[in-house]
Amino acid sequence: MRASFGRASGATRGAFLFYPFHRQERALLHGDRCHDLRTALIPVGLPEKRVVFRAWDKNNRIMTVTKPTKPRYIRLDPLIPWLREPHPVPWEKYFGREAELEVEIGFGLGDFLVRSACDHPEKDFIGIDQEWISIKRTLRKIAQAGAKNIRLVQADARVALEHLFRPRSVKRAYALFPCPWPKKRHAKWRLFSADFLGVLNNRLASGAEALIVTDHEPYLQWILERVPGTGFRAATASIPPRYSTKYERKWQDLGQERFFELRLYKERHVDLPEKEEVTLKTYRIEHFDPDRFRPAGDRGDIVVEFKEFLFDPSRRVAMLRAFVVEDRLTQDFWIQIAHRPEGWKIRPARGCSLIPTLGTQRALDLAFAAARGRVQS
Repeated sequence: MRASFGRASGATRGAFLFYPFHRQERALLHGDRCHDLRTALIPVGLPEKRVVFRAWDKNNRIMTVTKPTKPRYIRLDPLIPWLREPHPVPWEKYFGREAELEVEIGFGLGDFLVRSACDHPEKDFIGIDQEWISIKRTLRKIAQAGAKNIRLVQADARVALEHLFRPRSVKRAYALFPCPWPKKRHAKWRLFSADFLGVLNNRLASGAEALIVTDHEPYLQWILERVPGTGFRAATASIPPRYSTKYERKWQDLGQERFFELRLYKERHVDLPEKEEVTLKTYRIEHFDPDRFRPAGDRGDIVVEFKEFLFDPSRRVAMLRAFVVEDRLTQDFWIQIAHRPEGWKIRPARGCSLIPTLGTQRALDLAFAAARGRVQS
């Protein structure tokens, strides 16, 4: 670790973001003088493989500390930009072959996913998780293991299964220690509702199975109550620790020695209508007054809320941020209202990754109505 001193200027200070020193770093740098440091700073753009800290002492001297650090991930290749892909996703394009697909829902630290892929190089594995911290840690483990047969999706599992997979395309699915949401008022957030089990059945191949492991027996019973009518046969077992995942180790350290395993065997296929994606209708109007533009959202079956509105008078371009929620899918994108020789065009802004759904179209319809000075019901 290296420290250097210099005089702080206003321009220098403006180029950095405030960030507090850790106590250990203060002690290493100043010993008992660490109380002289007021605020530490990190640059907006960090050099690769090092972190730069800056701080002022009571004499207004600026100190820079360069500390080596490991990158959080090595390669981004396994991460699929699914919003930019046609749906369902052509997985053979990303794997470069056709092979059995296995899916892990909520892979956490990625240990089980990476082990499974390394043990079965003849299969292809897809991990689904919403949390970026899980994604970046697993990306690093994939690179370290040299696994070529893993792809990651950052999305809600319900959205991913509905939009990204074809019927009968998955050979096996896993969910190891999903959140049980034990409070009754949180039940709506639990995975493996009857509707979700229907989607899971539809995506699994004939004779395929899904494996669910939990530490929470009431959650197991809750899922079992929803299995009838979903085309699955359920089999349960009480098992010792065997998967070596983050939460299994956590509960084992707290003294839990038995866990609950649920296997769902597909016996009958459940037909579902394809999830509707629409051809978006864009609009053109003759006149547009940004000062009178007052878009109103909607809170029906589809929730539409409008956030920021920006207008550039020199370029004659307006940008409206839209937030759309339908079913479990949440989309956050910008609508552009731009002047063209033939009039003002209303359309999704270029570069926004979105799924063309009824909710997306509803947002465009509402923006169009507001641009014309009308309230759409």
